[in-house]
Amino acid sequence: MTDTPSYHAEPHTDVTYLTAEATPTVVRVAEGVAPHEMTGIFDETFSALVPGLDDFDVTAAGPAFSLHHRLPGATMTFDLGFPVTEVLNGELEAGGITFYASTLPAGRIATISHLGGYDGLPQAWEAFMTRVAADGHHTRLPFWEVYVTEPGPDVDPSTLRTDLVTLLDD
Repeated sequence: MTDTPSYHAEPHTDVTYLTAEATPTVVRVAEGVAPHEMTGIFDETFSALVPGLDDFDVTAAGPAFSLHHRLPGATMTFDLGFPVTEVLNGELEAGGITFYASTLPAGRIATISHLGGYDGLPQAWEAFMTRVAADGHHTRLPFWEVYVTEPGPDVDPSTLRTDLVTLLDD
């Protein structure tokens, strides 16, 4: 089955294996981000990017995501943005931030939906990766999170949906 890696209409309540096509994106590159800085980076990025896409007549093709290029440690390096319907020509400047054209990768993927607050993501990732390995698959970088439910001050954290996605090396 071929699917877009950026959005699935229904949550995947169990690990699902798919073949994903490359998806054009517009992203901010965040390097050396400490865990306690993530909320600020996300808020700053999306506060600038959402109106920036409109200003440049670029259409989002799904929910926001973060694509991680290395395993988290004391700091993280990731792209933060949206899948888009057309490839961005050049750079997009918005809110003092430079955004770039990029791509969510094609290939065999494993995915599952995490339902609940962001504080449960570390445990969700651990259980997801354990299951993928138990199913006999090997993963490779990058991996990404798709923020299907838009967060906000009035959103009940228990209603949030984040899709976890990892590339497979098999």
